[in-house]
Amino acid sequence: MSMSQLNSKLLAQQPKEIQRLLNYTDALVRSGSQIEDRYWQGLTAKLLDKLYSGRRNTAVEQTLELLGSQQQSQHYEILMELAESHAECQQIEHEGVLYDALLFSAPLTAWTRYQLPQGELKPQQHKELEESLRATVLAEGTMCALLPNLVNYDEMPQTYQQAYAWTRSLTAQALGRSQDPAPVNKPEEASSLLADARFLIGVVMAPVGQALFRWQQSSDNLQAEHLRCVEQWVARYSAIVTPLFTGCQLQFLAPNAYYMNNRESDREIRPLALKAGITWLQTAVKLSPDQLRAVIVACGEEQIEEYRVGFSTISSPTVIYGCIWPVLSQEEAESSFHSDDHVDIPDVIAALLSTLGLVQIQRLPGLHSTETCDDCNAPFFPDINGEMQHPELPDEIDLDPVQLH
Repeated sequence: MSMSQLNSKLLAQQPKEIQRLLNYTDALVRSGSQIEDRYWQGLTAKLLDKLYSGRRNTAVEQTLELLGSQQQSQHYEILMELAESHAECQQIEHEGVLYDALLFSAPLTAWTRYQLPQGELKPQQHKELEESLRATVLAEGTMCALLPNLVNYDEMPQTYQQAYAWTRSLTAQALGRSQDPAPVNKPEEASSLLADARFLIGVVMAPVGQALFRWQQSSDNLQAEHLRCVEQWVARYSAIVTPLFTGCQLQFLAPNAYYMNNRESDREIRPLALKAGITWLQTAVKLSPDQLRAVIVACGEEQIEEYRVGFSTISSPTVIYGCIWPVLSQEEAESSFHSDDHVDIPDVIAALLSTLGLVQIQRLPGLHSTETCDDCNAPFFPDINGEMQHPELPDEIDLDPVQLH
C-alpha cells in the first residue's frame, strides 16, 4: 500500500506537522538516489529539530502510530530511524570546532527471585565507571558525561523529545557548559519487576569525522578489536556493579547507541522475564511448572504491540501471574499475518515455556486489548477463555503478585 492509497480524509485531519512528516517520509520511500535522500533527510531533520526543541508534543509518535495502523511498514521504519537518530545524535560547535555528540548506553539485564535494586551509584563507583569507559570503549580524545545513577525503563525518556533533551543536557555537561542534571522520570511507585534492565547512560563527543569508540581506531581485524574492547569493559563493569545486585543473575551488553541498546535489552529481557516468573512461582508460591497453564495472546489497539502470557493453575481458570513479551519492530508486529516470511512469536514463547517445564500451553487467536487496572495500573492477562484478568494469587498465599516486564 502506498501513501496515495491512504484515506485522504484521514490525512487531512492531521495537524500540519504530522502531514509534513508523512510527506517527507513518502518522498524518501520514492527517492532513487542518495543525493535526493539527503535532501529529504535534511528537511526532515529541520522539522524534527523544531518539534524536539519546541513545546511538549508527541507529533512524531502520533505519526508513527498512524503509519503503523495503516500497515505502512517501509514508511514506519524510515521515519523511526530518522526520529531516533535526531534524538540521540547532535552536532554542536565548541571553541571553533564542530563536534558529533552521541547519546549511548551500557546496559545490563538482571533477574532474581526476590526484588531488583534500583541501581544507585556512589560517587566513587560513578567515577570508576567513567574511567573504565575511557580505558576500554571510548576513543582517545573524546569527551564524555554520564548520568549519576543506573536507570531503568520507567526512569528513561518516554518520547523522542525527552531523549533529545537528555542528549542536549549531557552534551552541555561534557563541554563544561552546565552542571544541571538531565531530567529523570520518577515513577510514583518503585518497580517490582523480577527481570529488568539497568542502563548506564552518557554522551560521548568527538570532532566531526573522528572516532567515538576505541574499536573505530583499529586498522586490523575490526571484529576482533570490538570483541576485545567489549570484554575488557564487561570485566570492569561487572566488578564495579555486581555488589549492587546481590542475589541477581546479570548479563552485560556492549555499549552502543541509545535506541539500539533499548531494543537489544528488551530482546534479552523477554526470555529472562518468563524464566524469572516461573522460577518465582516455583520457589515462592510452591507451584511446579507441570501444575501451571499458560495462555498466550496478542495485544494492541490496531496492531500487535505486545504479547501477554497469563498463568493459572491447571485446576483453576483464575490468572495468578503474568508476563509481557514486547514487540520490537514492525516486522514482529506483522508476524501473525505473514506465516512464511516471519518468525511466529507465539511459537517462540510456547517453545521457551516448554523448555521451562510447562505442558499446558495455549495460544488464543485475535487481537486483545492492552487493558490495565484503573487502580494500580497493572496490566491484565488472559485466562483460558481469553478474558483479561487482574493477576491474583490464591488466598492461602500471603504474597503480593509481582508484575514482570
